[in-house]
Amino acid sequence: MQTIAVTDPTEQASRLAQLYDRLGARAHELPPQLARPLYLAGHCCGWMTHAACDALRGTGLAEIEPDAVRLAPGLQPGPRLDAVLADVAQILRDANCLRGWRDELLDVMAGDVRLGAIERAAVRPLGLATKAVHLNAWTPDGRLWIARRSLSKSTDPGMWDTLVGGLAGSNEDLDLALERECAEEAGLDPHHLHAREPLRTILRMHRRLPEGYQVEDLLVSTCVLDEGVRPANRDGEVMEIVALPVEDVLRCVEAEEFTLEAALVVVEDIIQQRARGRIR
Repeated sequence: MQTIAVTDPTEQASRLAQLYDRLGARAHELPPQLARPLYLAGHCCGWMTHAACDALRGTGLAEIEPDAVRLAPGLQPGPRLDAVLADVAQILRDANCLRGWRDELLDVMAGDVRLGAIERAAVRPLGLATKAVHLNAWTPDGRLWIARRSLSKSTDPGMWDTLVGGLAGSNEDLDLALERECAEEAGLDPHHLHAREPLRTILRMHRRLPEGYQVEDLLVSTCVLDEGVRPANRDGEVMEIVALPVEDVLRCVEAEEFTLEAALVVVEDIIQQRARGRIR
């Protein structure tokens, strides 16, 4: 990647640090009011919203206490617990607690312990942790590829995003999840990613959402795409892909035209690239 000048180095460093701090403050919020810690197989693994508690009350699937909710008490990880989790997701859907329905399973985790899997749309009302993998792709002359989300997206329609970003599915290797997302969202196959750096974790987000609580690890890999490689969306979830100079990207971030997740991933990577001397 060529070294390019953005603004005065000292001014730029201060600007980036302040911007990242502001974004980080937005990504660390307490659980929603009246949300209760969620326990599964003896492990605390989430935060159930008040609406979700009401939907499950009286179903026999949960013990709802003033300071905690215990799903399927007595069951250990396995097919029976997965069946309960499927029933929980359907009950929440019937009670209009979910935003859409994806027909995708995500792992239910307590730290490094896998407890089961549940419909993707149910993770926010239950405050379950997810892992999002992102790709920041640069041009050889130091511009950053970014993507505008489709207007049909249920969250943040029309906003700028990282070139590639998505959640890892149930039992899915993180690197394979990123390769899948690269193919779907940017038309990039493994041979295009030969210079990709290993995934690294930036932070864990804790953010209140209308449907619940987002607890999400943000992971990113960075690469420089070869000259002449032009990303192209394949799955219809992106309406525009462009390569912009860093200064233009930062202006969009400061104008809050990026999703919060993407803004964090992009600004952190710009800071990393400056530290390596790839941009100034």
